[in-house]
Amino acid sequence: MNFIFISPNFPVIYSHFVKELKAKGVNVLGIGDQPYDSLCDELKNNLTEYCYVSNMNNMDWMINTVQYLKDKYGKIDFIESNNEYWMRNDAKLREWFNVEGGYRFHDLEVYQAKSKMKQFFKKAGLKTARYIMVSSLEESLKFVKEVGYPVFAKPDSGVGAADTFKIKNEEDLKNFHNLVHPEPYIMEEFIKGSIVSFDGIANKECEVTICFKETFPTPIAEVVSQNKDVYYFAKSKMPKTYRETGERIVKAFNISQRCFHIELWQLLEDKPGLAKKGEIIALEANLRSPGGNTPDLLNLVSKCDYYETYANMIVNNVSHLDNETDLVSYSINRKNTILYEHSSFDIMEKYSENLKQHGAYPQAFRDALGDEFFLFLFKHDAKKEKEFLDYVLAHK
Repeated sequence: MNFIFISPNFPVIYSHFVKELKAKGVNVLGIGDQPYDSLCDELKNNLTEYCYVSNMNNMDWMINTVQYLKDKYGKIDFIESNNEYWMRNDAKLREWFNVEGGYRFHDLEVYQAKSKMKQFFKKAGLKTARYIMVSSLEESLKFVKEVGYPVFAKPDSGVGAADTFKIKNEEDLKNFHNLVHPEPYIMEEFIKGSIVSFDGIANKECEVTICFKETFPTPIAEVVSQNKDVYYFAKSKMPKTYRETGERIVKAFNISQRCFHIELWQLLEDKPGLAKKGEIIALEANLRSPGGNTPDLLNLVSKCDYYETYANMIVNNVSHLDNETDLVSYSINRKNTILYEHSSFDIMEKYSENLKQHGAYPQAFRDALGDEFFLFLFKHDAKKEKEFLDYVLAHK
């Protein structure tokens, strides 16, 4: 089996996917925009061949590179990056070389547009925030009259929290419409809630192989716009109804032979005309592995290795595995722009038994995820976890 891994070097932990694929007998061929000498040893030791392409947005270069690998190694079975930024290019390459596994470009045009996602969430039985596609100020004013301020505007096919707007009043709305927006925007009613996610890996039949629940107390949009702390946590144990909801979403989106990160709102207060406090409503589906070092965070709370399970799914199409534990893992991401009460050294010393990873994020992640990260593991204990959060996030 020949698997072309696009950008296997970013993020760095994606080398674990490559290692486990090779361990299952897969011939892993890499294409990336970093020179070979800069790759980590795990990639160098597990890639059969690596091709350096300085501009991976140049599709002619990418097509020529894949053709070279096909001519040398034979039929290509998978082309995958597991990275939102490259997903559309992945799909174009699959179409060009008639690679069976994975989405085609026309699929992503539907599945990645936030406005079009709503039909698939509805198919899975979930409510979604009311919305309009941004056109004129008059239409936006009419929408606001229905749902009230604030409203939230964002690119319909955007990634992350970039170019998003929380609109609190008519002046904000007029200012938003005075800006030039080169791409379609969606405007939604504002939801006050915690973001929770259903993450995991699906096999060829869109069956969930392993899954996790993550909780994000502070939305990433607020982390970016208001310079807030970033922390979130993961569990492999979840209510049966939550798992079943996630499984329906995976089926509705036809998520096959890939990782997924599905974001949902859990309402913190009633939203008249939509849902009651505590209800789960849909936010968006991301058809790739969760960002940053989150796969390592998930790995900590699972009986099954996340990366090995992915490789096993690719090779053997495994069905459901029992990965539930009573553990909870925390990602604490601190910012250089915030003065904290306790130093990194203090934290690592006090919670040395719980600390599993520590490092710095690359520049590309820092606006959304912070500068310095810690991954901690606990046996679930609400009181101890609150004491821990109060300590590591205390400001001067």
